[in-house]
Amino acid sequence: MYRYDNYDHQMLADRVAQFRDQTNRFLSGKLEDSEFLPLRLQNGLYIQRLAPMLRIAVPYGLLSSTQLRKLAHIARYYDKGYGHFTTRQNIQFNWPQLEDVPDILAHLAEVEMHAIQTSGNCIRNTTTDQFAGVAPDELEDARPYCEIIRQWSTFHPEFAFLPRKFKIAVCGTKIDQAATQVHDIGVYLVKGPAETIGFRILAGGGLGRTPVIGQEVFKFVEKQHLLTALEAILRVYNREGRRDNKYKARIKILVKELGVAEFTTKVMAEWAVIKDSALTLTDAEIARCKSFFTDPNYADLSNEPAELTRHLQDNVLFANWYEQNVRPHKMPGYAIATVSFKETGVAPGDVTDRQLEHLAALAESYSFGEVRVSHHQNIVLADVRQDQLFTLWQALSSQSLASHNLGLLTDIICCPGGDFCALANAKSIPIAEAVQRRFSDLTELKNIGQMNLNISGCMNACGHHHVGNIGILGVDKKGEEYYQISLGGSSKNEASLGKIIGPSFAQEEIPDVVEKIVNVYKAQREPGEKFIDTYNRIGIDPFKESVYAKVD
Repeated sequence: MYRYDNYDHQMLADRVAQFRDQTNRFLSGKLEDSEFLPLRLQNGLYIQRLAPMLRIAVPYGLLSSTQLRKLAHIARYYDKGYGHFTTRQNIQFNWPQLEDVPDILAHLAEVEMHAIQTSGNCIRNTTTDQFAGVAPDELEDARPYCEIIRQWSTFHPEFAFLPRKFKIAVCGTKIDQAATQVHDIGVYLVKGPAETIGFRILAGGGLGRTPVIGQEVFKFVEKQHLLTALEAILRVYNREGRRDNKYKARIKILVKELGVAEFTTKVMAEWAVIKDSALTLTDAEIARCKSFFTDPNYADLSNEPAELTRHLQDNVLFANWYEQNVRPHKMPGYAIATVSFKETGVAPGDVTDRQLEHLAALAESYSFGEVRVSHHQNIVLADVRQDQLFTLWQALSSQSLASHNLGLLTDIICCPGGDFCALANAKSIPIAEAVQRRFSDLTELKNIGQMNLNISGCMNACGHHHVGNIGILGVDKKGEEYYQISLGGSSKNEASLGKIIGPSFAQEEIPDVVEKIVNVYKAQREPGEKFIDTYNRIGIDPFKESVYAKVD
């Protein structure tokens, strides 16, 4: 993973000192709320329903054991003993005291972490597939290019005050697990002329109030021109994006209003000016960033060792976890193990201080001292020896981290909702728990098969409900909390936006509604069909008829 140099350390130290002074001036009444607002947002600090919320950047989802222990320390001494992993691979703390935030930032700087540009109208944390660098179907490791984008975008003087927040995702794996097409910019590694690897770049994607799938702006960009292509898009957006209405300020609105052809023409005109500028990447710079993501010291192993086979035969619980949570690795004898944070009765994505410390120790013992945060709010141990999977599973079980529901209905993406967020119309966490309790039988979950359910407490769509196979959105109905259901969304390679099935439902109705949707799927599916395939084949009407059918 990337290591900070002296310049990085000094920059962070200066930033912490600057924010400490700003915070002290605000607390002493020398800064007004309106003056402090942009300063705290630049450092990841929100004011939520009950307390401040601090969002900490986890670049491309990668964390070391040292960083995990520091996050556990912050959770224990500055929060209420836990944090919350987000769909942008970051971690949030919901209960820090304002006067303590400069101290928290100083702790983070000690382990090369920060909260810069995790909020505000700037380029946010760049995300990627959680299997980057280890997936057997990967075209090329996306992490070096995420790091290049991070260095380019952090403190970029031109893009510090964009019309609205801006999000970039990079995907180099065959199966897109980074929701790339619903980002302001989505970057895919692809093969171009003469089998050279470069980038296909989309722009204008996004969720929220107006969900849009990104559209192609660059069919193929050579590696050295990655930053100039991104900068050309940002320059057009920064110049022409709307600032008079925050609901129409995202790049997706600009692309939609101009049309992708005219938007692309403007980008190409800008690109012609800067294409061969100082932003052009050299081979040496690409190699430098790649040097931070070299393979660890893998042992010479074979697949399916006898120890693994024996434990799979002898222990059904381990076999269930292995089937759901373990994926193939590019190296023989290794596997990718995902730790699900979706245990019933626990808010999806929540992790305790003890669990963070436990994961740090497990990463050192089983995965070369690193973990990854996934877009689905889970943790990945990416380099586990197959002959050690059983002992890893036992260690996870001791801290309630062995849920074997990855990719199933109860592996729910969920925002904090009305329990914490001041913007939310309704609570999200109780809905997730109610669905998990209704579908608690593993045999039935496996019979249902792959299906993702996403929950958002408001139209900002932090829970990505638009791209859930089943999406649930909290809405306000004359002061009461209700929930709107959509079907058919997907954030995979063939991304799609869900369609609302009809009028909203009360909280207590949601488990029944989800069960009716599942029953239609089970009755209508053909052999081997996933939910999204059945939905695309039969359409929304059979689900709607079942959900709204009157009972005599």
